[in-house]
Amino acid sequence: MDYVQATRYLISLGNEIRASSAEGVAAAKLGLENITVLLDELGYPQDTYPSVLVAGTNGKGSVAAMMDAILRAASLRTGLYTSPHLVEINERIQVSGEPIPPSDFAALFTSLRRRIESLLASGRLRFHPTYFECLTAMGMEYFRQRSVGMAVLEVGMGGRLDATNTATPCVSIITPIDFDHERFLGTTIEAIAGEKAGIIKPGGMVVSAAANPAAAEVIRRKAHDQGARLVEVWKEYFAANIHSEGGLYTFRAVDDDGLSIPVRLSLRGRHQIDNSLAAIAAARELARLGFPISEASIGQGLTTAEWPGRLELIHERPEVFLDGAHNPAGARALARFWEEHCPARRIFLIYGAMRDKAVPEITEILFPRAAAVILTQPDQARATAPETLRDISHDLNPNLLIEPSPAEALQRALELASPDDVIFATGSLFLVGDLRRKVLADKSADQRAAIPSPPRYH
Repeated sequence: MDYVQATRYLISLGNEIRASSAEGVAAAKLGLENITVLLDELGYPQDTYPSVLVAGTNGKGSVAAMMDAILRAASLRTGLYTSPHLVEINERIQVSGEPIPPSDFAALFTSLRRRIESLLASGRLRFHPTYFECLTAMGMEYFRQRSVGMAVLEVGMGGRLDATNTATPCVSIITPIDFDHERFLGTTIEAIAGEKAGIIKPGGMVVSAAANPAAAEVIRRKAHDQGARLVEVWKEYFAANIHSEGGLYTFRAVDDDGLSIPVRLSLRGRHQIDNSLAAIAAARELARLGFPISEASIGQGLTTAEWPGRLELIHERPEVFLDGAHNPAGARALARFWEEHCPARRIFLIYGAMRDKAVPEITEILFPRAAAVILTQPDQARATAPETLRDISHDLNPNLLIEPSPAEALQRALELASPDDVIFATGSLFLVGDLRRKVLADKSADQRAAIPSPPRYH
């Protein structure tokens, strides 16, 4: 089985949350039975290296990327497992900043599929593992094969029943908690926080950036019940001397014990200050456990961290940003970025969303500020039709336009915007992935066009 075949087979299992073509009902399996059987068959690879587990509603991917960069700056070979991917599925499994090669991905899945078929035949597995369970097992096994010194694992959804929660991390991190995936995680902050807090292990260590009082109380109770040490970031770490240029922040990370780390963030947005403080707190806990993480490596890692699709600048004059905000909290962070860094500029917004998202609330936050909104549909079965988006938000902006594809929406925005305007594409990581794929393809074509043709001999 080659890479393309492996990818197609995985996709045939259904994405993390997919919609059936007939009913549009989300289909997802939450539980640890399948993944536990699968990892048992593999010899529990996740127990052969130390790990950090990151859950939360917003910022968990950014914090995972920051942790990975800090650990690499400390000269550790790292494994990074994240979801979803933006362009290629192998982005989800990285070692020392490099995605698993397609050939290794194919070989790993081919081996895993044989084991799955054997487990199904013997009755040890009652159901075929899901898309996410397969990828999680592949990531954990690949990190063992590559002898990583530390793995950073991003929870897919929730925490308590997520496949990544089979790991026993040195440190668990919980980022800010808000409403998202309510059908699976609950309809109150307390219920959602309870699912996220499920990653706290008995006698473990947890770093929490979930400052919402209701969420914080749930996490405190869970940490107490588990006998876990809890660090609440907003109480113990602070940012001083904050400066910003183009949405990139510099500051000093301080605490009450005399810590003072100069930080220059590589990820845009004020919310990344809070994310970085969570990463700093976790890195210092790892240092207390004996890992060779210095203040210098923390600062270096935060300066070099990369996390595409989060206020990512992909074009200049006009500036074009891709941002994966897909829930109200993410929309508020984006609106704050506009207020602080685009107060007098015309904003052209490209928007597409999945059907299970809080579209009315998100559009109320973002649409009134835009000079025009171009509604489009990401290449996903769960995507909301742009006509439906228009019906929902028709009274929020007088200039609602529709383009059938993200690529056409971007082209329309570039035609409308002047060089000093700014374009933002947001609403879904799938939208961001579609546009990032187009941009990378265009750059590749430009590079090929710039290479002189070899001489032709007759």
